[in-house]
Amino acid sequence: MFFLLINGPNLNLLGLREPSLYGLSTLENIEITLKEKAKSRGVELACFQSNFEGALVDCIHNAI
Repeated sequence: MFFLLINGPNLNLLGLREPSLYGLSTLENIEITLKEKAKSRGVELACFQSNFEGALVDCIHNAI
């Protein structure tokens, strides 16, 4: 089984921008944790982040 996790604008700033509000975990750390959990359940997880809507749409289309 394969899952694609798509993260949109500004999520690349997690852990950096207003950590008192959003926490200290970076998007990279969250993705690593999710990939490990997915793998332990026999699932492949790919992650993609962009601040550009067109790149997000292209990622969805390429995954089909």
